[in-house]
Amino acid sequence: MSASERSRGGASKRRGKDRELEAGTAAHYEDPAYYTQAYAKRTADVLFYADLAQELGGPVLEYGAGNGRITLPMARLGLDVTAVDLSSTMLADLRARLRHEPADVRERVTVRRGDMRKVRLGERFRTVLCPFNTFLHLYERTDVEAFLARVHEHLAPGGELVLDVSIPSAEELARDPERLFRTPPFRHSSGKVVRYGERFDYDPLRQVLFVAMEFEPTDGSGGWMTPLAHRQFFPRELEALLHYGGFAISATYGDFDRSPVTTESVTLLLRCKAIKTRRR
Repeated sequence: MSASERSRGGASKRRGKDRELEAGTAAHYEDPAYYTQAYAKRTADVLFYADLAQELGGPVLEYGAGNGRITLPMARLGLDVTAVDLSSTMLADLRARLRHEPADVRERVTVRRGDMRKVRLGERFRTVLCPFNTFLHLYERTDVEAFLARVHEHLAPGGELVLDVSIPSAEELARDPERLFRTPPFRHSSGKVVRYGERFDYDPLRQVLFVAMEFEPTDGSGGWMTPLAHRQFFPRELEALLHYGGFAISATYGDFDRSPVTTESVTLLLRCKAIKTRRR
């Protein structure tokens, strides 16, 4: 579906469920084996969050925990972690991974399936994490407001909300949606060698980037496409949303080594504290 078609259908989608956004939220997380393979070399954020969680202290609430890429390293460091995710498939894989961990690590991890806009855990956390673009699955202002309200409910006094998002790239958003950006063939977790490519289609009205990840096995068997949808939050827009959601940004980084954010940064990391408000 083109951006213009999305625009024409926007009103009806807002009145009901947006199947395209639903697919773009869920499909990428239906294959834990491939997810693990695809991000095996992504370790800088794991080190960042594990180190920061140790500094801030537990217990830790992690939204978008998936199959434990960040959860397990934190638990191995002695932190109690509640792992929340909407994907039952990814959480099942996390539970399977936990069975191979020592008993003390297993005891530190609580797994909860739930929508980060709605789930209520009835406890407070010193550290609340929303890593690896999880925040970009909040497509509407009301989604952001609901999520931040849940964070307020779960954040212990003096605690921090920490998140990272990709910074919108004008070049990427302007890409021709008909063009396929290919990478070299690789062996997929299924065992098949596949040709892989991505198409990018930006909807400027909803500020959503739709990515079509295309897999074509070299043996001629049927290929498949996995959709991914990410809301694009510009830095000042995100600052305003956090402010009006009751949070102040206490530190900003442009990379997981805690270096300053610059015009060349592709990632924005934010440490946030709840704003104390006066009762009316």
